[in-house]
Amino acid sequence: MAIERQTYKGRAYQEIRQMLVDGELPPGAKVVVRVLSERLALSPTPIKSALAGLERDGFLVAVPHRGYFVPEVAVEDMREIYELREALDGIAARNAAGAPDAAEFVSGTLRPLYEEQRRLLDERGGEGYSAVDVAFHRAIWHASGNARLAQFLDNLGGQLRFASGSSSRLPGRIPEALDEHEAIMAAVAAGDSDLAERLSRAHVRRAAEAFGGVVTRDSPLPYRPAH
Repeated sequence: MAIERQTYKGRAYQEIRQMLVDGELPPGAKVVVRVLSERLALSPTPIKSALAGLERDGFLVAVPHRGYFVPEVAVEDMREIYELREALDGIAARNAAGAPDAAEFVSGTLRPLYEEQRRLLDERGGEGYSAVDVAFHRAIWHASGNARLAQFLDNLGGQLRFASGSSSRLPGRIPEALDEHEAIMAAVAAGDSDLAERLSRAHVRRAAEAFGGVVTRDSPLPYRPAH
C-alpha cells in the first residue's frame, strides 16, 4: 500500500507540474484539490501530498488559510532567473560538449528539436516555439552529466517557460535565437567545451536583453507572488 500511495503521489506531482509548465494553471490561479482530484481521478490524499511537494520545489506558493496558488513572477525575479541560467546553462553546455557521445547527442536529440523550432517559425510564425525552446535547453541540461544542475534548472519550471515565451515576443528575436542554437550545437558536436560554454552564456544573456526589451515596450509586468 505504501508503494501504491507513492505511485499515486508521483503521478499527481508529474501531471500537476506539467499543467504548470504548460500554462494550463496560469499565474495567480488558486489550485483547488477537489478540481484536480476529479481531473486526475485520484483521491485528495495524493493530490495534497503532490501540492506540498510542488510548493517545496518552488512551483506553488502556500498561503496560510487560503491554500496553494500559482506564483506570479516579478520582473526582478525574471532577471535573477536569467543570471542563474547564464551561469548554469554555460556549465551544462561545457559538460555536454565534453561527453564522449556529444556528436551523437546533437544529431539525435538537439537537431530534431532545432528543426522543429525552425518549422514552427516558418509555418506558424513562431506559435508553440517557446515549449520546444525549453525542451532544447532541457536536453542540454540533462546531457551535462550533472544531475543536481539538471534538477535545479528543471525546478524553475513554469518560470523558465514564462521567460522563454516573453523574450521570444521581441520582433526578430526567434531567428536570432535559432542562429545561436545552431552555433551552440556546432560547438557541442565538435567537442569544443570552451566555445560551447561561451556561446551558451551569450545566448542566455541576449535572451535576458530581449526580455528587458519586451518589458520596456509592453509596460512593466505586474507579477508578484500570490499572497
